[in-house]
Amino acid sequence: MSQSTPSFGLPVGRALFYLIVAGTAWGTAGAAAALVFESSDMGPISLSFWRCAGGFVLLLGARAATRPARRSRRAAADGAPARPRGRTVRRVLATGVALAVFQTAYFASVEATGLAVGTVVTMGSGPVLIALGARLTLGERLGGGGVVAVVGALAGLVVLVLGGGGAAGAGVRPAGVVLGLVSAAAYAAMTLLTRRWGRGGGADSADTTVWSFAVVSLCLLPLAAAEGLLPHTADPARVGVYLLYIAAVPTAVAYALYFAGAAVVRSATVSVIMLLEPVGAAVIAVALLGEALTAATVAGTALMLAAVTGLAVAETRGAVAQRRETAAV
Repeated sequence: MSQSTPSFGLPVGRALFYLIVAGTAWGTAGAAAALVFESSDMGPISLSFWRCAGGFVLLLGARAATRPARRSRRAAADGAPARPRGRTVRRVLATGVALAVFQTAYFASVEATGLAVGTVVTMGSGPVLIALGARLTLGERLGGGGVVAVVGALAGLVVLVLGGGGAAGAGVRPAGVVLGLVSAAAYAAMTLLTRRWGRGGGADSADTTVWSFAVVSLCLLPLAAAEGLLPHTADPARVGVYLLYIAAVPTAVAYALYFAGAAVVRSATVSVIMLLEPVGAAVIAVALLGEALTAATVAGTALMLAAVTGLAVAETRGAVAQRRETAAV
């Protein structure tokens, strides 16, 4: 039985499910982006802009469609203290800027040093930075099992991405590594801020998600304009379908679920679950793009799924134990 956290009201079990779905959906974005690049001359920054702008429009439409239900919830909680508008604006700006840096620096890292190394640096250092940041700023402890799970997840990521023969390491460029670390730091900041606000109570993850994408779109617009906003393609309908999918599934849906779940679950657990992204990408590459199923793919995927499962079980047990302690008092 899943338990609700006192700060956000979302059951831990459901929050973990949201994060798993979000991580899996993120894993499909790379394959869709590869199809866009194959079918047009669109660059990575322009793709990121259209991804975020499209996600903003879709999320804003969803918010408008659910406005009556939200008004009913506000009326039911009429006695709850209102959150200051200035604090909401700061949360949106901070999340939006972190998200813009996270995505743009990652694309730049991949362009500078290659997909394999850029992914290892960004996704591999992210859980470490988040675990350290959560310990220093939020007082969250991993425990022995958590440390083993994080190490296992990182080992699985390295095996998954670099296990194809070691050629990736030959193209390592310092500038790309630095950009990957910048991307990981922005991702860590976004995750830690979301968790802090969720613990404080009253944070509306849906509003934060919608308006954060507006901030990201504004940040990326001048860079995307310089790169070229509109792609040249012989099949605009196909490219349009790919862009719509990227904006809808791994962006609007995935980030809405991510911000809701990250406000409830421990930050280090969030970072490891999000490593499902490269797992999903590897599965798609084998199943749909015709890439070979290697021993490294199987071993890396197994290690990372085991780490995610272990942390999810530990998180749920911890929530149940905390609920029992609270009830006993």
